[in-house]
Amino acid sequence: MTLIEKSVHNDVLLALVIRHTFKGDGIEFFTPDTFSQQIGYMNRPTGYVVAPHAHNAVPRTIEWTQEVLVIKSGLVRVDIYDSERIYIESYELGAGDIILLAHGGHGLVVLEQAEIIEVKQGPYAGELDKVRFEPADPSVIKIKG
Repeated sequence: MTLIEKSVHNDVLLALVIRHTFKGDGIEFFTPDTFSQQIGYMNRPTGYVVAPHAHNAVPRTIEWTQEVLVIKSGLVRVDIYDSERIYIESYELGAGDIILLAHGGHGLVVLEQAEIIEVKQGPYAGELDKVRFEPADPSVIKIKG
């Protein structure tokens, strides 16, 4: 199993999976600078210092909500759809796995009781924030990875 997996359809990154077993040195960002959600990884030695800092107010325009799910416990299946709501593929994610849902659509099925942390841009616009659609038929589900 690859430790960093990408769901790409028609040259569009739909989802990015970071497996809990990923390990690197230093700092590494997995997302393009243009994404409104940035995901990075740091592996620093004892005593390493990140200088205190504050972030500047920088006007940004966010067109699409991107969300990050951190699977704290359990097992889930995340189904990935393109922007036309066509099913593409699925990932099974367990404790410690992370997925960035960047573009297109997605659905989630809890396979084993799960705790999930969700991070996305706000403010939340309620039902204006999303459109719901029918899930893929179970007979077409294909697990990637």
